[in-house]
Amino acid sequence: MSDTQFDARERQDPAQREQDLFAKLPELLAHATSKAPGWADHLDGQDLTAVTSRETLAALPVLRKADLLDKQKANPPFGGFLAGELSGAARVFMSPGPIWEPQAPGLDPWNGARSLFAAGFRKGDLVLNAFSYHLTPGGFILDQGAIALGCTVFPAGVGNTDTQVEAIEVLKPTGFVGTPDYLKVLLDRGREQGRDVSSIKTALVSGGALFPSLRQEYEDQGITVGQCYATADLGVIAYETEARHGMVVNEDYIVEIVRPGTGEPVAEGEVGELVVTNFNSLYPLIRFATGDLSKIVPGQSTCGRTNMRLAGWMGRADQRTKVKGMFVDPAQIAQIVAAHPEVNKARLAVMRDGEADAMTLTVETEASGNGLSDRVAETLREVTRLKGDVLLVAPGNLPNDGKVIADEREYG
Repeated sequence: MSDTQFDARERQDPAQREQDLFAKLPELLAHATSKAPGWADHLDGQDLTAVTSRETLAALPVLRKADLLDKQKANPPFGGFLAGELSGAARVFMSPGPIWEPQAPGLDPWNGARSLFAAGFRKGDLVLNAFSYHLTPGGFILDQGAIALGCTVFPAGVGNTDTQVEAIEVLKPTGFVGTPDYLKVLLDRGREQGRDVSSIKTALVSGGALFPSLRQEYEDQGITVGQCYATADLGVIAYETEARHGMVVNEDYIVEIVRPGTGEPVAEGEVGELVVTNFNSLYPLIRFATGDLSKIVPGQSTCGRTNMRLAGWMGRADQRTKVKGMFVDPAQIAQIVAAHPEVNKARLAVMRDGEADAMTLTVETEASGNGLSDRVAETLREVTRLKGDVLLVAPGNLPNDGKVIADEREYG
């Protein structure tokens, strides 16, 4: 891939990019439902020809990882969601769950090259890849992206630190990809052994938090470090740029932020669950809920890239909690909100009252009186089969952290 290819796509007019992506959706949906019985069943009854905008896309049901896991167990290995023959996959992976994932054809099937380019990698670089190549697609995601960019890859994988340090001294890679802290492990070990590990100048990290102090430590050693957000199912969803303000959404995906437990998009800037649609013809994922929380950063990046930005990983959306021996799910809280038009938003707190579990549902509403508190409490009991208190607050009083259920019990 050439530099100009990246430049053209990343700096495209946002409205035109959006129009181009959504113009491809009906074809993707038709392909998925005709080739994959799992998608035909999941999207049964939907008018797929009308899905040409964010509003119409939001009307389709969300597919959550737990649902996909159940469907794969019932109909192994892919639950009916493979839109073609297995012979079309370059590799098959087994991620924890287990979740089975096929590698789509193409040079950069996980769309990793763009994130590497944004981090400063260029054609001709030698890259040490310290992500795992064992069972899961982790190592291959940026391996394939680096090759597509024109880099050479040393597939180091996880562990064997002394061997990796020796390889750095001999091969002198200019780039590193792996988890944020493992680069420090390699550099520290190299110094302990008196080896020259100074060749690494560029890094792209994922799979953990890059704390500001650690980034500064790397920069003090002359190493520029960028981050990307990736999953085994989808590949690189968003990536950091030199602006260091949020992560630009990869131009090959449609990303939505929805209220946890629902498929309902939230307002810009509100924390919610990441839902992603890809354009993988072999293994399409349509409104696939990642289970991760994030929010949209308003405006465009000062780096010149024009796509929407995410604030990065902000926690997990799966807040399913057991109360008095029964599970309470974010989808149930959404059901309670939907039953009362006066309620804008709700958050369930679970705590201990002596030796028993207790619940308080705090709801944002402009209404008061008319027995709203009692009516919401009755709906809470009907939906969850558990009793709880209800607290009415004015709009804007609940934290913007994406939490629908907050477990405040101390477990010792």
